Amino acid sequence: MFELGFLGTRAPFFMDSVTLIVAFLPLLVAGAISLAKAKKYKLHAIAQMVIFAFSVIVLVYFETGVRVGGGFNSFMDGSSVSHSYAFFVLILHIIIATITLLIWGISLIRAKHFLQTGVHKLLGRVSFVGIVLTSLSGIWVYLILFVY
Repeated sequence: MFELGFLGTRAPFFMDSVTLIVAFLPLLVAGAISLAKAKKYKLHAIAQMVIFAFSVIVLVYFETGVRVGGGFNSFMDGSSVSHSYAFFVLILHIIIATITLLIWGISLIRAKHFLQTGVHKLLGRVSFVGIVLTSLSGIWVYLILFVY
């Protein structure tokens, strides 16, 4: 988990793995959304649930690695970026990711009800935008911590 990663930076393996998964998450979700657009609603529902569950597992793996690895300050060692700027970006990323995870989870749990009220599509769009922003801000944090 803590051996040197594979992206050519000083990041540990788990951080490279999670960053790669987060980078591709919007593409996976876009694929699941395309199933709904093709009126393959059952496959759309299954894909969304699998991607969501996988994302939660990745999040637990990431959080475990961060805690065992010494936390933000430990990973900040070696970065040329100011601590306050990096911390601001991290907090922004956490806020975006948390809100996105909550909205995405609620839209999955309440999908049938929201379909009847017309809210599901709106929450899906908001979730997708949040997933894209989570991906971009997560990559931003990675670059701050391990590249610059």
